[in-house]
Amino acid sequence: MKYKHLFFDLDHTLWDFEKNSSESLREIFHDLLLNQYGISSLDAFVQSFLRINTELWNAFDSGKLHHTYIRENRFKMVFEELGVACPANHSEIGEIYLKTLPDKKHLLSGALDVLNYTRSAGYTLHIITNGFNEIQAKKIASSDIGHFFENVVTFETANAKKPDPKIYAYALKVANATPEESIMIGDNWIADIMGAKQFGIDTVYYNPAGLKFDESPTYDIQRLEELLLIF
Repeated sequence: MKYKHLFFDLDHTLWDFEKNSSESLREIFHDLLLNQYGISSLDAFVQSFLRINTELWNAFDSGKLHHTYIRENRFKMVFEELGVACPANHSEIGEIYLKTLPDKKHLLSGALDVLNYTRSAGYTLHIITNGFNEIQAKKIASSDIGHFFENVVTFETANAKKPDPKIYAYALKVANATPEESIMIGDNWIADIMGAKQFGIDTVYYNPAGLKFDESPTYDIQRLEELLLIF
């Protein structure tokens, strides 16, 4: 085998963030009667949150924001974008979301088949994520995929976040792996692909939207099942 160590991103690559987040937001919307604040629809609430949350996490990955800013402000920003008065308990809504979300278990289509196949084929699997220790551990436990991975590296354990080379150096050290025998699989062009590539690690860009960039990953896939043709 050319590769021995497969490093996976978690959110948006294995764990279905959009589906799990949408499910959590629906529960919050109904349980907290958020329609009373004048939000036009559940769909508007969900779509606004997903877009704003993505933008905030991209800014976090780029080093422009601290994670506490995301926690404290994203629901406030959603209410503002929807043109309704922000409730005084917007921070409480955020905490409920953080407690609800990690308990969701949905994986992206093909994720379980890929994990079963690569593990049984003799590859050693790991996760590199910019998420928080506690929250990512709950997601992994809820979706019952923890037994596939030798190591889970977060920005907290590595004291660095993708695309910082420090997190890749840390991940390879704890895995006792070299760049030449490793490959990074993820959906984020900057954090996963460019970060790993600049560290000398081959990459698989999970790219369901078919995005194009000036540079190329080692492999470009639109369905996770395509990994079965690579490994």
